[in-house]
Amino acid sequence: MTSLPISNCQLPISQARDNGIHKSAIANWQLEIRIVTILLTLIFAVGCKSVIERQDVRPRILRDVPARNLAYRLSPDVSPPATNYDDPLEKFEPVTNDFATRRKDEALVRTVVSPDGRRVLALYATADEPGSTFRIDLYNSDGQFLRNLIPPDISCVFPETVTWSPDGNFINFVAHKRAVPSPTPTPLNAPEPEDLAALPVPSPSVAPLFPPVASFNTEQIYICNRDGYDLKPLTSREGLIYFYFAWAPDGHAMVALACKEEEWNARERQYKLPAGRPRLIAPDGTERLLDDALTDALPVWSPDASKVATAFDSDVAIYDAGGKTPTQGRVPLGEQLIAASVVYEQKTATKKVNADANPTASPAPAANTAAVPPSFNPIVRLDWRSPEILYFQTAFVRLMPNETINTFQRWHLLTLSAQAAILK
Repeated sequence: MTSLPISNCQLPISQARDNGIHKSAIANWQLEIRIVTILLTLIFAVGCKSVIERQDVRPRILRDVPARNLAYRLSPDVSPPATNYDDPLEKFEPVTNDFATRRKDEALVRTVVSPDGRRVLALYATADEPGSTFRIDLYNSDGQFLRNLIPPDISCVFPETVTWSPDGNFINFVAHKRAVPSPTPTPLNAPEPEDLAALPVPSPSVAPLFPPVASFNTEQIYICNRDGYDLKPLTSREGLIYFYFAWAPDGHAMVALACKEEEWNARERQYKLPAGRPRLIAPDGTERLLDDALTDALPVWSPDASKVATAFDSDVAIYDAGGKTPTQGRVPLGEQLIAASVVYEQKTATKKVNADANPTASPAPAANTAAVPPSFNPIVRLDWRSPEILYFQTAFVRLMPNETINTFQRWHLLTLSAQAAILK
C-alpha cells in the first residue's frame, strides 16, 4: 500500500482565489489529507505486524519450527553417514613424547586438543588410581607441561566425555570422590616407638596447592576455565550418576544423561548399555529435565543448537532447547521399522543364496511378518548432520564381561520438515 504524496494534493493559490476558496480553507484541506495519510500508514503497519505474529504462517527456517510441529519421512536401511568423529585412541604427539621420556610410570589414556589448538588435556592413569579412574594435566601445543587440573581428593571417570567448550573457554569432565585405600594393618614385628627416631625420614614431596572443591560419592560434571582454574562442580545431585554430556554447538547449554545408582547397577547386571534421563544443563548449573523415561541412546544436538534428539526403544524424541514454552515431539517408528526389517531379511537371505551359487538350493523362505524379525532392534545411536537430516542406528548391543556384542547394525534416515500450515 502506498500513500498519496502530499504535493500531488495541493492546488495553486491563484487558482484557489479564482474559485473563491479562502486560504484558510486550503490549509484545513491540506491538514485533513495529512491526517488521512498518517492513519492509512498506521493501518498498513498494524496489518503487517498481525501477519508476522500469526502462528499459522510457515517459518522460513527449520529452527523456528517447534518440535511438536515437525513432520518426517523415514528412509530405512541407508548407507552410514560419513565418519567425522575424532579417534579417541589418537594421541597428541608432543604430549605422547613427554610421557614416553619423562613420565614413564604413568599411562597416557587420551589427549584432547582445545578448539584453537593451543592447549592440550592429557588424561593418564597412575599406579595409585583405583579401577578405571584417571587424572588430567594441562599442556601447551609444544608438549610443555603447564599444571595439574585434578585435586587429590577427586578422581575422573568416563574419559570419552572429557571435552572443551565450543569456544575453548571451559574444560569439562565427570568425577567423583576419590576412593582412599584402607590403611595397611600394623605388622607384628613393627618397630617400637623409641626406635622410630632411627628410621630414615622420607623427603617431603612437592605438590600443587588446590583450593577446596566439593566432591560427591556419585559421578558429577565439573567445569573449570581454560587455564585449569576456578574448578567447581556444575552438578551437585548426590545419588545421581551423570555419565554423559555434550555442549550445544553455540555453547549456550549442555545436554546430559543421569540415572540413579540402583538403575545403573540393574542395567549392568543385565549387560545392557547405561541408560539415563535426558536433561539440559545451563552454564550456571540450572537443569531442565527433558523426559522422565530412561534412554540408552546418547542425545545429540541439532546443528543450529535449537533442538535435542534422543530415542526410546523405536521412538525418536525431539525437544526444543530454548524458548519460554518449549515443546517436544515423538516420532513412533516401530511398525515402519518392523516392515523394513522384513524386507531387510528377505534381501539378506536372497544375497546369501546367490553367494552360495548352489543351483540346487531352495529359495529363501519368506520372512514371517507375524513375528518380530531378529533384525528389528532398538535405536542405539543418533547423528544429526543438518537441520533436516537426522540419521539413527538400530542394533543389538550387550556388554559382556570379556566382549561387546553388537549385531544387526543398520542405519536409517529421518528427513525433517515443517508440518503443513493450516491457514485460517
